[in-house]
Amino acid sequence: MDSTATDRFGTGRFEAGRSRLASLAYRLLGSAADAEDVVQDAFLHWQTADQQRIKVPEAWLAKVVTNLCLDRLRSARVRRERTAGAWLPEPLLDGDPMLGPADSFEQRESVSLAVLTLMERLSPFERAVYVLREAFSYSHAEIAEILDITECASQQHLHRARRRITAARRGGEVDPASARRVVEEFLAAASSGRTERLVALLTDDATAISDGAGLAEKLLRYDAPQRIAAVVRAGFRPTPAKRRFAGGTPAIHYALVNGAPAVLFVIGDHVIGAVTFDITGGKIATVRGIAAPTRLVRLTEAWRRHGPDTPLISQW
Repeated sequence: MDSTATDRFGTGRFEAGRSRLASLAYRLLGSAADAEDVVQDAFLHWQTADQQRIKVPEAWLAKVVTNLCLDRLRSARVRRERTAGAWLPEPLLDGDPMLGPADSFEQRESVSLAVLTLMERLSPFERAVYVLREAFSYSHAEIAEILDITECASQQHLHRARRRITAARRGGEVDPASARRVVEEFLAAASSGRTERLVALLTDDATAISDGAGLAEKLLRYDAPQRIAAVVRAGFRPTPAKRRFAGGTPAIHYALVNGAPAVLFVIGDHVIGAVTFDITGGKIATVRGIAAPTRLVRLTEAWRRHGPDTPLISQW
C-alpha cells in the first residue's frame, strides 16, 4: 500500500488544511502566535482521534479549532489581559497566508485591524458565528453543528454581531493609490512639524491608539485632531535618545498591514514599529501605533521575505 493511501486521513490531510485553520484561529483570537498554538493543539486532537469515523475531516477540524479558540477567549487569563486595556490585534503583512481567504470585501474586512478590534465587543459565540459566516461562508446549519447550537441561535448571533460591527466601523474599501497618498502626506507633515497639516488630514472624530512603544501597561488613547497631531508630531520627532532606545537609525517604509495602509520602522531587516491607518473619505479616522516586540515577530519574519524596497525616509 502506498504512502498516499495510508495517510489518507493522516498528517498529509491535516497539513493540506493548516493554513485555512490558522486563518480561522487568527480571526477568532487576533493573535498569530495564539493561532499557531491552537492549530498545533488541533493537530494533537487529530492524531488521537478515530479518523476512520470522521466523515468530513475539514468540518471536524474547523469545529475543533473553533472550540479551542472559544476556550481561550473564555479563559480568565485572556479576559484579564483584554479587559485591562492593553490589547491590540497582532498586525500581519499583506500576503501572509494567515490573512486568507480574501476574495470578497467581507473576507478582507473580517481580518482588518479595525474589525478585529471591534470583535472584542462581541460575545465569544457572536464572534465565532460572525467569522464562520462572513469569512468562511459556512451555512447556519454548519455553524450550528460546529458550535452545538440551533440554526436559529446562529442567525441571532450573526444579526447581533453584524449590527454591533456595522454601527461602530468607519467607511469601506479605499483606493490603494489614494490611501498611499494620504499616508505620505501624513508622514511628511509629521516629519516637518506642520501640525496644522496633520489636523487637516484627520477626521473630526479621529482616534489614535498606541501601546507606548511596547512599554505602557495600558493602551494610550487620544481623541481630537489637535491633540492627536501634537502627539504624532512628538512621536515622529527623532532624537538621540529614541535612536538609542530603538537600537539604531530606522528607515521608514510604506506597507499594507491587514489590508490597511501602514508605515513600518525598520532597522536592518527587523521591524521595530508599525503605524497603521484607517482612512475614510480621504482622511485618517484611526491611527494605531504598535511597537511591542511580541506583536511584531511574525510581521518581521514576513518582512524579511518581502525583499528590500525604496523607503519613504531612509534615515529617521
